[in-house]
Amino acid sequence: MRRAILLASLFATSMTPIAATAQQQASAPAAQPLTYPQAARGDVVEEQFGERIADPYRWLEDDVRNAPAVRQWVTAENEVTDAYLATLPGRDLFRQRITQLYDYERFGTPEKKGGKYFYSRNDGLQNQSVLYVRDTLDGEGRILIDPNGWSQDGATALADAQPSEDGTHVAYAIQDGGSDWRTIKVLDVATARPLADEIKWAKFTGLSWAKDGSGFYYSRFPQPAAGQEFQSLNENQAIYFHRVGTTQDQDVQVYATPDRPRLGHGGQVSDDGRWLVITSSEGTDDRYEITLVDLTQPGARPRTLIPGLQNNWSYVGNEGSRFTFVTNKDAPRLRIVTLDVAEANPQPVEIVAQDEAVLDGASMVGGQIITTYLVDAKTEVRRYSSQGQLVGRVELPGIGSAGGFGGENDDPETFFSFTSFATPTTIYRYDVRTGQATPWAQPQVAFNPDDYEVSQRFYQSKDGTRVPMFVVHRRGVDLSRGAPTLLYGYGGFNISMLPGFSATRLAWLEQGGVLAVANLRGGGEYGKAWHDAGRLANKQNVFDDFIAAGEYLVREGITSPQQLAIQGGSNGGLLVGAVVNQRPDLFAAALPAVGVMDMLRFNRFTAGRYWVDDYGYPDREADFRVLRSYSPYHNIRSGVQYPAILVTTADTDDRVVPGHSFKYTAALQHADIGDRPHLIRIETRAGHGAGKPTDKIIEEAADLWAFAARWTGMDVRPVAGAATAASPAD
Repeated sequence: MRRAILLASLFATSMTPIAATAQQQASAPAAQPLTYPQAARGDVVEEQFGERIADPYRWLEDDVRNAPAVRQWVTAENEVTDAYLATLPGRDLFRQRITQLYDYERFGTPEKKGGKYFYSRNDGLQNQSVLYVRDTLDGEGRILIDPNGWSQDGATALADAQPSEDGTHVAYAIQDGGSDWRTIKVLDVATARPLADEIKWAKFTGLSWAKDGSGFYYSRFPQPAAGQEFQSLNENQAIYFHRVGTTQDQDVQVYATPDRPRLGHGGQVSDDGRWLVITSSEGTDDRYEITLVDLTQPGARPRTLIPGLQNNWSYVGNEGSRFTFVTNKDAPRLRIVTLDVAEANPQPVEIVAQDEAVLDGASMVGGQIITTYLVDAKTEVRRYSSQGQLVGRVELPGIGSAGGFGGENDDPETFFSFTSFATPTTIYRYDVRTGQATPWAQPQVAFNPDDYEVSQRFYQSKDGTRVPMFVVHRRGVDLSRGAPTLLYGYGGFNISMLPGFSATRLAWLEQGGVLAVANLRGGGEYGKAWHDAGRLANKQNVFDDFIAAGEYLVREGITSPQQLAIQGGSNGGLLVGAVVNQRPDLFAAALPAVGVMDMLRFNRFTAGRYWVDDYGYPDREADFRVLRSYSPYHNIRSGVQYPAILVTTADTDDRVVPGHSFKYTAALQHADIGDRPHLIRIETRAGHGAGKPTDKIIEEAADLWAFAARWTGMDVRPVAGAATAASPAD
């Protein structure tokens, strides 16, 4: 029941301004050169495969917490950036409007345990969402965990919460300052009070309860050396069992592979409670080993069910010895198979064959298998019997993204979420027996979703590949005139860019801007082949796809190079950095966030070693040649006019360490690339993105849109008018 906070003043749709035309933008005042902080240039030069590689800003890799010189540089850079952003006329208007748009009630998908319903809720502008419980489906929610009082700056988050099978306890994970490290604690549901239990040094872990509620399984790494907590490589992850009411030093190690330190492990208790299903991987690829531990036999030796790290084997559920998995073995768009673990050498039996669409997920609920498929980057939901016969489909409210469908195989009740670019996330209750979906939490919002238009277009990349792209804008915007446009991309790690609502993006659209989201190769939109076509030696295809998206938008008259801004985060930050080097003439502004910018050293820090599946190994010559050819830090072109660039990162990002962005920015500011600003915005007590408090999200988005608006010619004006009621997001 996504119910919204009713705003006193809403905008009138007829008053939203149309952005400046290309002719108006061309007459914008010229950029004034900025004075950047001096970054010392070191003399580090290393030879790799016969090539001398200079790394003058190696010192900026040092952890800002422990390196005074880096801290001084960060402070100086933020002062320059803050002073510049303060001059942008649209900054306050964006901040005010994004704050209004963000102020609506948001719910997470409920999880049912012990007859109780556990879910997250944010009343609108809370920095962190709160965990609630209901004793009945439509009962009144009771607060269990409110992280908003955990820190003064709101940067300590509830990262995960898993109720026990009987609903009497919750194991929950605390994230501080955006770090990937987690502290795990246990809550008594009846009293809403935490127990004394506390676990440190957990990271990249699930929480899976034993069926009897005695404790849970989790994954952790060895404690890192002092001063290396946020930079050292993550190796030797192991699975432990924690018994409720005991201390961490009493936790029992269930599974580890000291002879293979690069393997990561996750444990999940099987549906019947008999087995611990262990999924092991070495990198980011969906290539797993599956190991079983018989929990009914104390001291049982682990049994390898699927060896070899060759294919995706995602556990769906089991009925006795019959295990169901999603796999891409002999099916690059995935299929569903069963394995009978009672057999000495189980062989997969196909029950749902590969389809033209890509299988994106499956769950066993109410005696059926509910599957989500991607059809041209949009969700379709199908229902199958446990034997694999198609039963029907789950009708969705429109073109968008759906997820959830968790639950028990003997319970026909499940929940799912649905969202699209102009539709905030709505939670639905779904009755598997009747096939009926009813809204459980539906937001009311400070805008009318019908005022926005979403289309899907297809364009050709450099090599002729057909690539899809979503284009979103306000109804009434004359695209033939050209409009300030924000082009977003990612293109990696088998991750699909699906339709989804963003209150911050809506503020851009309200001003007459266009949003374009390109489904680049390297993602998972069309299965393994699409992923493979955008990684390793094929990585240039991702950049070509993104450049072709920009060229298409210009060719169609939707925008112009003087009105086109690009954005991407993490691997998408790498994307933005690479294409700016390759086609600086195509873009007016660039917003690379928490990017992987030094492709020759990415695997030396924290989780970077996992990324070799997509990027390759810098110490192997063939991979080195590819990485060297597009590494953003190493390919900045002096003597060429670059677009305006606002880099964003955070001082406590221990996923993509901020040294990537620091070095890249220092190199940009040293190079002769024109007078447009090339700045970095460095957030404090924030990480790679997860757990970032609402107020920091709003502040950052206002800065980004104001910067992009300045350099794309957008005339930012107040959203005028008032309404008496919010509009339901149907």
